[in-house]
Amino acid sequence: MPLFQKSVINKYISGLDKEAVKDAWARYQSHFFNPTIQANIRDAKEEEYQEGFVRDLFVNILGYTLKPQPDYNFVLEKKTETDATKSDGALLHGDRIVGVVELKDTGTAELDKIEKQVFSYKHKHKNCVYIITSNFEKLRFYINDATEYEEFDLFNLTAYRFTVLYVC
Repeated sequence: MPLFQKSVINKYISGLDKEAVKDAWARYQSHFFNPTIQANIRDAKEEEYQEGFVRDLFVNILGYTLKPQPDYNFVLEKKTETDATKSDGALLHGDRIVGVVELKDTGTAELDKIEKQVFSYKHKHKNCVYIITSNFEKLRFYINDATEYEEFDLFNLTAYRFTVLYVC
């Protein structure tokens, strides 16, 4: 079920730096549309590609900064505020966790199966509103709850759907 109305998405797309999106789209195509890389991703276990996936998509394409770099806004293996459980990644705004990321390998075909896990992490971070799940081939983006989301087929995105992912 779509998370946003098309008019809302188009409003945010119109405010983007077109050259930055064009450059990101070129980097995206070069990596995620490469048949050999796709085959290697499909063959990789979660632990083998987890950090690579974050670096490939979130850092190299979407522009996040991974800890330990200065002014980082993405951390791996982030413990929740209430117990020792950890999400695979977390998005930061300043020093606050605003998003959690849970990754699985492509053997997890149904992303619904990890909703309970990732939302348990979300509820253990006071300021968290964004939730991202991925099996390295599909990615889901949620805001606050599991009733609506945007899903992206990372190996078959159109330029428009990539731009929606970029906005999210």
